[in-house]
Formats: sequence, structure tokens, C-alpha cells
Amino acid sequence: MSNPELVIMRTGVANLASITAAFRRQGIEPHLSSSPEQILSAPMLVVPGVGAFGAAISEMQAKGLDQALLERLSQGRSTLAICLGMQILFEGSAESPDFKGLGFIPGRATSFPASVSSPQFGWNRIETDENCQLLQPGACYFANSFKLDHAPAKWSAARARHGESFIAALEGPGLLACQFHPELSGRLGQGIIKRWLASSREGSGSC
Repeated sequence: MSNPELVIMRTGVANLASITAAFRRQGIEPHLSSSPEQILSAPMLVVPGVGAFGAAISEMQAKGLDQALLERLSQGRSTLAICLGMQILFEGSAESPDFKGLGFIPGRATSFPASVSSPQFGWNRIETDENCQLLQPGACYFANSFKLDHAPAKWSAARARHGESFIAALEGPGLLACQFHPELSGRLGQGIIKRWLASSREGSGSC
């Protein structure tokens, strides 16, 4: 059997139905996997996330997915990380202080200020850096209690505001990491997914 073109990583803490449906609308059939070998070798990988930071890290470590994902990212292989799937790439999170993240993206996830509702559920406008290639400004759907405050050096970023400015998404070599849910963000989200697929297949652009 040939290797699947697109793999969605099973973290054990994510609802995968909406992500699977989003890619089917783009004419591609995703393959769900918790195999470290497939996580490393898949032409395109999606790292989803709904749940707690510590639980996700523990599940990945138990299955050897953490090291496979780190190796994949270090090779610049095309990867889309969504919501908690983005946060596990950080050094850590205020949600689970006793757990270390993968540390691929510098920084730690912090809580929203007490002056705003948390978690943030709903639509929020993102604004993009001028050098973003896959992201576009517009309204996207968020469901998050934690966020990255500052973009690391040399990463292209989109930002949103919920009480204070935070990083809505990052573009870097081989990686598109979205704090929002592109699969739930209507036409704009489908456009992001479509451009990520095209960029991945072409091997061009920041991803």
C-alpha cells in the first residue's frame, strides 16, 4: 500500500471530524495515524488539538510521537498545526506548568487577562504581516484559553486581539501553525487550507 499523501495525527485528545471534512471538501482523503513512522514520513501532516496541554504531551510521549514530530519539523517537512496542536510546539504552557512542550517554537502559552472571557469562543479578526504567504486578514473562529504573546524572530505572523494582542498564527519553514481553527473558519479558512495544500505540493513558499 502506498503512503498516504495527507496524515492527521491522532493525539488522543482531538475531535477530528471537522478537520477530516475540511480536507475532503478540498478533494483529498486524510489518513488518521498514531504511527511515529508515518508522522515522520508523510508528505503532509496535520497536528490537531482540542483538550489540555499536559494530556496531549503525555499521550504523544507515550506513543513516541513527540520525537517523530520534532524530527519532522527540524527537516522542514510540510506541517499544519491547529489550536492545541500549535501550543504543544511551544516550550510550555501556563495551563500545565509541570509539562514541557516540544520547544520547536520559542515561548510559552499564557492565559488571557481576567478582564475578558476565557476561553475565547467565536469569531475574531486576524491581521497578517505583509510577508505572510498563506494567511490572509479576516474573521476566523477561535476556541482557546491560552495564547502566545509575541512572534519569534524570523517567523511571519498573524495577530488578533482579545483583551490584548496575541499571535493568531505563524508561518515558518515547512510549518503553518494556527491558533484559530481554519477548518471552522468558513471561506477564509478553506482558502488557507487550499493554499497550504498547494504550497506543500509545490514545495514552495514559507511552507
